Amino acid sequence: MGKPSVVLLHGVGLDHTVWQPVGGLLRDRFEIIALDLPGHGANPPVPAGATLADLADGVAGRIPGGSHLVGFSLGALIAQHLALRRPELVASLTLVSSVCQRTVRERDAVLSRLDVAAADFKASTEASLVRWFDGTDVDADFVRRTKATLLANDVESFLNCYRVFATADAQIGTELGSIAVPTVAVTGEEDPGSTPDMTHRLAAAIPGCVPIVVPGARHMLPLQSPDAVVDCILTATGGIAHV
Repeated sequence: MGKPSVVLLHGVGLDHTVWQPVGGLLRDRFEIIALDLPGHGANPPVPAGATLADLADGVAGRIPGGSHLVGFSLGALIAQHLALRRPELVASLTLVSSVCQRTVRERDAVLSRLDVAAADFKASTEASLVRWFDGTDVDADFVRRTKATLLANDVESFLNCYRVFATADAQIGTELGSIAVPTVAVTGEEDPGSTPDMTHRLAAAIPGCVPIVVPGARHMLPLQSPDAVVDCILTATGGIAHV
């Protein structure tokens, strides 16, 4: 019998390489499938008007049935959508740095960041790197590679995906109670965008969801706190090990 599959879905503007530390820690017990989202990596740009359903459809065909889905940021929204619309693909969910049911103030803040990215993409990239990494002990090579990945984006495609990230939680938030798989939601204590409050909102909305807040961590948990992310994945999967 083969190893169970863990499918890793990254955040907007990134690619599958953000999962290297997490994948390395899990590889002995799971088959690791780290995907590039539509509009990311070598995939074609995402057109204007793209929806969360479009992005989810763009990865669904690459996910084996009964996989353990791990979504980071935008990837977490996609994972939630798949759990609702394609439940045969999903055995568990680990929602990393996920937004949930933003307040008016929180939505205004993310739409403001979208406006900044549209006006000056390079400045927006620099601001993101500061927000994610300043004052952390994330390896400088990971920071350099993250910057290069962000700057390599097709800007219009990035904006189209970011718009989904900025708005789709309002669309899916009312449906979260129908998710019926083991779920863990984790975020960093110091994440100003995917806040601890949002993690607790997810736990309140998804039956049985376990909320975890990582002390002292920011948004980029896959790079800053891979051990904590792995612990959450093992909790969601019930500690499955390949024997």
